[in-house]
Amino acid sequence: MSDKKAIDKINIGHAKPSGKPKKALIWIDLEMTGLDTQHDEIIEIATIVTDDELNILAEGPVLAIKVSDVVLNGMDDWCKNQHRQSGLTDRVRRSNITLADAESQTIEFLSKWVDAGISPMCGNSICQDRRFLARQMPKLERYFHYRNLDVSSIKELCYRWRPDVAATYQKGGAHLALDDIRDSIRELRHYRDHFFKLLEN
Repeated sequence: MSDKKAIDKINIGHAKPSGKPKKALIWIDLEMTGLDTQHDEIIEIATIVTDDELNILAEGPVLAIKVSDVVLNGMDDWCKNQHRQSGLTDRVRRSNITLADAESQTIEFLSKWVDAGISPMCGNSICQDRRFLARQMPKLERYFHYRNLDVSSIKELCYRWRPDVAATYQKGGAHLALDDIRDSIRELRHYRDHFFKLLEN
């Protein structure tokens, strides 16, 4: 075998796989002005892409979305206090990002990592986020597979079947989109390592 052919063979054998991860997961979290999916507004969005082992591959843009003072002043007391303390209300007031801007920037980021229709929507109580997206960011909602990966469902099972394991995880309470996603990923890792493995045994 010639030296060139030998080198080519080595290069082929060590070539990095091309294309996007086939089993990547898209995690998303929204902060809203309330829980009414028909009337309240999205005011923050963040996304993270992980592989199927829950290793973080990339973090997407964290975007505060402009709404009017009328909308902000119409929030209930819990939302007013929480978003004021976290600094989100001030970020929203300073923002020039529209819903359309946030939707397009998020899709642009996701398209670099995961093809449309591949990943379930991943997060905590993710059905609520999905309802808001369907009304306010329908293109982004359609970017996901119709299935959900809802950590809250696993949490409910863990509470019932292994309350000792559920009690050992302390969730954060930042109520900022990116922090909440990171917390959801950590929570699922906890259930994988301490709940599912116990069930196997």
